[in-house]
Amino acid sequence: MKTISSDMTLELQPGLSEFTIDSDREVTLDFECQTKASVYIRIVRCLKLNIHTTTKNGGDAAYLFWNAADRTQNYEEKHEVLKDSSLRIAYCECSLAESVRASDIKLLEPGASALISSASLVNTNTAYTLNVVSYAPHTSGIMENYAVVLKGGHFYLDATGNIHKGAHGSESHQTSRALCFDEGQASTIKPKLLIDEHDVQASHATTVGRVNEEQLYYMQSRGLTQKQCTGLISAGYLMPAAEVIEDEELKKTLKNELEGKIAELCLM
Repeated sequence: MKTISSDMTLELQPGLSEFTIDSDREVTLDFECQTKASVYIRIVRCLKLNIHTTTKNGGDAAYLFWNAADRTQNYEEKHEVLKDSSLRIAYCECSLAESVRASDIKLLEPGASALISSASLVNTNTAYTLNVVSYAPHTSGIMENYAVVLKGGHFYLDATGNIHKGAHGSESHQTSRALCFDEGQASTIKPKLLIDEHDVQASHATTVGRVNEEQLYYMQSRGLTQKQCTGLISAGYLMPAAEVIEDEELKKTLKNELEGKIAELCLM
């Protein structure tokens, strides 16, 4: 795994690339993808992280951002997807620190597609502003966001799907879910669809609420404590974000780390 502490420009190669961001200053990363490539980016420390990506010439790019920092993290991202290319991005937030992310995805040419997903274990402030914009016909933008909000946590999501005039045959879909276990938690989700074309498909579904009491009762009746139930439900809610990466060994490692972090937070 390569450690990055300063600005970098990289053309992705086929297969999996792994990076660790460890810097006490602002870092800008520029990625270009024209092949089938996966990128795992682990954030340990960074004053601010700027991400710029371009996917073109039929490229298929998958990015997994794993926040393991112990201090407030700020992210600003700009992603461009060109003709017949696809972009998949997954964010996993399971640190004890605040996180603020602004991500702008532009589907610029016909056949471009993007899937943006997030999995957030929240016991402080986590805020996302996500925009997926279709500028060309037959493009697809999908957002799937999941959060487990623990005591003292506040989850904020502002998600906008935008289809411009002339982008006929395009799709924009959102699914957002925030799950709370106790009182003293807050979740704010603002799904928006800005549609300026008739021949499109668009939808959003949002769920914010407490965990099902009958589910908890059933699990506890089988001998599990409430904290164990919280951990199991949280892991099931959040782990699918890692599926964006196809490397099985890496997914196993991340699953173990996530389960350990959930156990740590649930015992606090």
